[in-house]
Amino acid sequence: MPIYRITDSLTFPDPNEADVDGLVAYGGDLSPHRLLAAYAQGLFPWPHGEEWPLLWFSPAPRTVLVPADLHVSRSLRKMLRQGVFEVQFDTAFDRVVHACATTKRPGQQDTWITPAMRRAYGILHELGFAHSTEAWIEGRLAGGVYGVSLGAAFFAESMFTHRSNAAKVAFVHLVRHLGAWGFHFVDCQMHSDHVERFGAVAWERPHFLNALARALRLPTRRGRWVLPNHQGATPSNGHTARRFI
Repeated sequence: MPIYRITDSLTFPDPNEADVDGLVAYGGDLSPHRLLAAYAQGLFPWPHGEEWPLLWFSPAPRTVLVPADLHVSRSLRKMLRQGVFEVQFDTAFDRVVHACATTKRPGQQDTWITPAMRRAYGILHELGFAHSTEAWIEGRLAGGVYGVSLGAAFFAESMFTHRSNAAKVAFVHLVRHLGAWGFHFVDCQMHSDHVERFGAVAWERPHFLNALARALRLPTRRGRWVLPNHQGATPSNGHTARRFI
């Protein structure tokens, strides 16, 4: 299938025309308008090194977690009850992205979170579209996750941990609150055993794009996200995660 070059227009090719690896197009920039247009059409940027142009992907199948299907292991539930970590939203977005970019991972030689990506998502955060969830212990940032919010969809970009289970705790709090706020799904993009253990499943591209279209009919929860308390417990407002898919 042909791979399209992005022009000055904010439109993207049909994601159904992606190649076998999910590559849809190349080129363009990381301006906030282009990034939001890409997510709204089911694409995301994935830099592959300085020798490559910017690449845009729509993988199939897509790994997605519906908040109502969140699975939390017994040991992790115990840790959540103990309140080992203090969890907050949007108090250290730049630090979370920096940690995601610089934390070494087994088998990973370099990071796709380039300085340009960090600047671009920092702008999205300032505009109220990108958010972080942080796990703290003794005043130190121990783990976290960040992503983009559009309508009732949350696009999880990356996570890091500097303390055992810190990122898991942050992710669970994030998904629980997204469910309470009426979000339809968390886009985890690519499969990993890690997100599968939380209940993420594979959706074929038509299913994902249809679900995305429904999620985008709802307003975006813009601005800084604030937890109802410092420990980030599941909201006690009577709301529970519902199925929309």
